Amino acid sequence: MTHRVTLALPSKGAIAEPTLNFLRDCGLRVDKPNPRQYTGSLPAIPNVDVLFQRVTDVVYKVADGTAHLGITGLDVVREHPHDNLIVIHEDLKYGQCKLLVAVPEAWVDVESITDLVDVALDFREYNRRNLRVATTYTNLARQYLHEQGIHHFTLVNAEGAIEAAPTIGYADIIIDLAQTGTTLRENHLKALPDGVIIDSQACLIGNVEALQTRPEVLEATRVLTEYIDAALHGRNYYQVTVNIRGDSAEDVARKVAANPLTRGLQGPTVAPIYSPNGDSGPWFTVTIVISGKDLLSAVEHLRCIGATQSVVVPVRYVFHEASVTFNRLIQRLESGAR
Repeated sequence: MTHRVTLALPSKGAIAEPTLNFLRDCGLRVDKPNPRQYTGSLPAIPNVDVLFQRVTDVVYKVADGTAHLGITGLDVVREHPHDNLIVIHEDLKYGQCKLLVAVPEAWVDVESITDLVDVALDFREYNRRNLRVATTYTNLARQYLHEQGIHHFTLVNAEGAIEAAPTIGYADIIIDLAQTGTTLRENHLKALPDGVIIDSQACLIGNVEALQTRPEVLEATRVLTEYIDAALHGRNYYQVTVNIRGDSAEDVARKVAANPLTRGLQGPTVAPIYSPNGDSGPWFTVTIVISGKDLLSAVEHLRCIGATQSVVVPVRYVFHEASVTFNRLIQRLESGAR
């Protein structure tokens, strides 16, 4: 049992289901025998056990060593910093949201944090009270407000829907997560354009002590980051296969590579086609991996040089020489950086 590694995942909330989908798409399917159970397994890495926790508890469990690795929101990690916790991968490309300051729409003269500074002073001078701020992110909110020069405020413990706090009357403004801003608008609130405290998304975290002292934890992290990096890189590419008539494989390769967009990750692979119908002239199949942003332009170039029957499929993985994320983690562990 000492060689087991525990990965903590969100059990509920906005990123719970997306986390399972993300890991599955990375080739890291999570098996959970019973929906009511708080444990599972990761068949791709046999010595890894999965522990389902609330997003905040994922941070606590990894920090105290109950779990060795975890996936949670970056906002939660920044709200609850710990010396024994390291962010291994800051952006897993899902669960995007912003922690921001929102004020009532009725405050027509408040369009920036500078305006809010004046409001806080007015509350203190004329209303003889502090600006009331509803939030569950007390550490980040306090630090941010002080940095902006707002010192006369009171953090209000938010219960239920924070967005309703100004309407109900127990707070003046809110600091909360937002994705599209729809909920804010429905509650007659507006986000301040320069009031974004943190851009957040799902992230991978680890226990520093376990990573430094337990080889099996470091190895599980390496495998995990290999799959994650390869899957995230793969999203950027497509494999294109076309048939082209040419005098030789070298002739076809030269025509394809004449355009930088169709040189691909390493250059085209060209293979002769056996034609039982006796078609005139030799034909070749060209296979190339192309960046998604260049896909249409590349296909148009291939058409211009005689390509037919273009077949395009998404690339699932792109494995580089090594995981960039894992190599960066090793450097940070060696340097003591967090």
